[in-house]
Amino acid sequence: MGKQKMADAFQKVLANGDKAFVPYIMAGDGGLENLEDQLKFLEDSGSTVVELGIPFSDPVADGPTIQAAGLRALEHGISLRQVLEKLKESSQTRTIPIVLMTYINPIYALGIKDFARSCHESGVDGLIIPDLPLEEESIIADDLKEYDIALIRLAALTSPKERLVEIAKRTEGFLYAVTVTGTTGARSSFKENLAEHLQELQKICEVPVLAGFGVSTPEHVEELTKSCDGVVVGSRIVELLHQGDRQTIRELIQSAKLSEKANS
Repeated sequence: MGKQKMADAFQKVLANGDKAFVPYIMAGDGGLENLEDQLKFLEDSGSTVVELGIPFSDPVADGPTIQAAGLRALEHGISLRQVLEKLKESSQTRTIPIVLMTYINPIYALGIKDFARSCHESGVDGLIIPDLPLEEESIIADDLKEYDIALIRLAALTSPKERLVEIAKRTEGFLYAVTVTGTTGARSSFKENLAEHLQELQKICEVPVLAGFGVSTPEHVEELTKSCDGVVVGSRIVELLHQGDRQTIRELIQSAKLSEKANS
């Protein structure tokens, strides 16, 4: 469980000549009773890891699609504690690694030590906290380390080289390379120098580099994975799941299976 489980999942995919695909979904969007089915569907469709968002009233890193999903979940009364309890129910049988994406406030409300222990008991393997800068992560890093939970760092396009080196050195599980400036959400294209940026991150990072924010089509997946180890897709998955369009989700996930294309 934890860091090793995630490392094994990435290694298996990359060794096969494929790229990693990490879908993001909002916990409780459509009801928390559907979470286990959603996770199973994403795993069966070929996902490497699932990033699971926790609904929060002030999601500063999220665009309109994910904000709307969070509001739908909040209307169901979904809390961080409830999500962890739900994950705990299937922790012994679930095989796909789970990364929680949450802001620091809900963690504080639960209590940092209690949160870390609950993540471990619920089979959570990694954590993304977008509003926790490197300078302040000592408030939680030791507690996560105790339970072997990866703290995944985000690398912004606007960060200077020295900071990117530090982020790449300290990230665990994978490096989340943010592909745009701004919040999450589907986009039609990326900056011209993005490929070069991703390749530079690959050189300075010992764990897989995954590109996320704005990734919404198989063409995006194909373009970005030429320069990194995989992608994180959020808004598009959330939108399609809300619409009930699982076939398009499956096709999007399968677009990272490069070995199948090479052999066809």
